[in-house]
Amino acid sequence: MLTLIFMAGVSALVTFFLSWAILRLSHKYRLYPAIRERDVHTRPTPRLGGIAMFCGILAALILASVIPFFRVVFANPAPVLAIAGASLLIVLVGVADDIWDLDWTIKLAAQLLVAGLVAWQGVQILSLPIGGLTVGSPYMSFAITILTIVLVMNAVNFIDGLDGLVAGVAIIANGVFLIYSYLLARETSPSNYFNLASLIAAVLVGACAGFIPFNWHRARLFMGDAGSMLVGLLMATSAIAVTGQIDPSGLARSELLPAFLPVVLPFSILLLPIVDFTLAVLRRVSAGKSPFTADRKHLHHRLLDMGHSHLHAVLILYGWTAAVSIGMLLFFIVKPYWIAAVFLVAGVAACTIVTLLPLTRRQKLERAAQTQTGPVAAVSPSYDELDVASSEHVDDELDSSLAPRPSIKPARRKDRS
Repeated sequence: MLTLIFMAGVSALVTFFLSWAILRLSHKYRLYPAIRERDVHTRPTPRLGGIAMFCGILAALILASVIPFFRVVFANPAPVLAIAGASLLIVLVGVADDIWDLDWTIKLAAQLLVAGLVAWQGVQILSLPIGGLTVGSPYMSFAITILTIVLVMNAVNFIDGLDGLVAGVAIIANGVFLIYSYLLARETSPSNYFNLASLIAAVLVGACAGFIPFNWHRARLFMGDAGSMLVGLLMATSAIAVTGQIDPSGLARSELLPAFLPVVLPFSILLLPIVDFTLAVLRRVSAGKSPFTADRKHLHHRLLDMGHSHLHAVLILYGWTAAVSIGMLLFFIVKPYWIAAVFLVAGVAACTIVTLLPLTRRQKLERAAQTQTGPVAAVSPSYDELDVASSEHVDDELDSSLAPRPSIKPARRKDRS
């Protein structure tokens, strides 16, 4: 594990210093796009952080190739080279999109290409550890792998809307997955704890950790589509690489639950992106639009509209990711299982309460306003504190949606119109 932590540190250091250099160059040569209507930030910000993340990951992989511990990973270099090549291609397409705003069909074609490259070189969903289930044919395995990678890339890209959100979620999710894949390797390969899934998870955690100081609110640098698609590609690849490491037929009945985790845990760490992606697709298709049509109704946008501040919305989404992913990991490392179940239920309940808290406050204030017998202005400061204080750094659409109500402060509405 110390070697994997070292690889994460290498990735983090390279990413950090290159992020600083890219930030300086971006401001010097004005390499940043105009603010879009759906954006939450209010000042032009460079979007080329994905380049630094890719370089950090690549540097760590090159170093790992000369470390004896990882010789089992590089004994067959084709999958690693395919992942590196696919990462380079998706970063180039992402950078082009961050600068010129490419059509969604071009990005989708690039995603299919990089997913096909990874699957072609052997990183495929060949079996699922559920009763020894195997995929029906090589062609079906190839197709399912491509669809899975494309799904995860778009899911991660969709949640990239708040400062530090994707980087923080990736650190939590991949950190949990790193622990899981390492422990799984210890049980299935006692002679060698190192595998491709653990290495990818480690270097990805490092890249996100090195980037997040520049991306924390208020962000000075964005990872852009290059970074978010890179994160999605590597998260999907590491999850696919870990399938088939455990044979349920060789487990005792009392140990059957851990056999499902190679399927359940990857989905649990990707719960937030997948839920947001699913809701977005259903929302857009039902409205007769393309699933890739940009809008301002993602989960993080809804948290802002509920009254959460930028930072609170990010921390809440961190909490959801940690509660679900750590809860599922505990099923693998803790017995009896009810301890993990209690943690999972308690974590989900706490996140639900914190998420819905602004609605409860708003209802109390509205009831107080309706029953107030004194001057209307006596309750107006509470509305300002709830609805306006958190809108300082959001876009015009959000700011107008949080404007004071006419029945409370008609004079303020006139001033803001």
